[in-house]
Amino acid sequence: MPVLNKSYKIQRFRREFQRVALRCLGFAIFAMLFARFTVPNLLGQDQNPLANDPQASKLGEFQFRSNCAFCHGLGARGGGRGPDLTRAQKRHGSSDADLFRTINEGVPGTAMPPNGATQQGVGMTDTEIWQVIAYIRSVQVKAPAQPLGDAAHGKQLFFGTAACSTCHMIAGKGGRLGPDLTTTGSARATDYLVDSVRYPSRRLAQGISEAMKEFSQEYETVKVETADGQKFTGVVLNEDHFTLQMMDLREQLHLFERDKLRSYEKSRESLMPAYDQKMLSDKDLQDILAFLLGVGAK
Repeated sequence: MPVLNKSYKIQRFRREFQRVALRCLGFAIFAMLFARFTVPNLLGQDQNPLANDPQASKLGEFQFRSNCAFCHGLGARGGGRGPDLTRAQKRHGSSDADLFRTINEGVPGTAMPPNGATQQGVGMTDTEIWQVIAYIRSVQVKAPAQPLGDAAHGKQLFFGTAACSTCHMIAGKGGRLGPDLTTTGSARATDYLVDSVRYPSRRLAQGISEAMKEFSQEYETVKVETADGQKFTGVVLNEDHFTLQMMDLREQLHLFERDKLRSYEKSRESLMPAYDQKMLSDKDLQDILAFLLGVGAK
């Protein structure tokens, strides 16, 4: 009898288990069918399917802070690497489909990686990408900015009396001592550009992004004196605990072993002069900005 009771209990357990398993399978099939016929397909959309969802932009802001703000800045107004996304015209396409492709696939040859390819953030689902796009639309300037000034005159100033091209390059023409400004018009907010001209030491510009460096080298000023008494002033290009790579005021490159230098002084005082009203009027500054914005939009 004890053996029969044990066998009966095992059979009863198996039947109960089968009933529960079938019930769970039924729920799973129901959930799949519900999702198939009630949740919109978020792939291959030309327009954001979450555009009319009032919660989408709020959720997108969280995703943006986690995955995008490192390069594009809080508020999407541009950061150390990424462009200002509050402008209606985007450099790599302005439609919802263009934004989705840019976020998901990245932009080869730039600092924009494919979705989930870096250690900043953990990668986003299709739904989360659309939420980010909803957030970008929510902070985007609704109307295109009016021309700031005379771009043609701004170009003359840039390469002429304002002497910007002495240190800065546009489309391969100009100096190398300061950052290349070819894409600055699309990458930075206007007030940021004005501040950079009037108060260049307030926020030092960042140099070329390197794949293995979390932060780009800033354009810090450096003064060195070698063991034989030669003195050089310029900007830091790269450095570590043992060496210093710099470009001097004549755009000559130098590599020094730091322990062999007689003196070494680094400063966050920019080599760029502060262009006050006497050096550059507001009107002339607006003309230069119009030129930069025009170049950056191409």
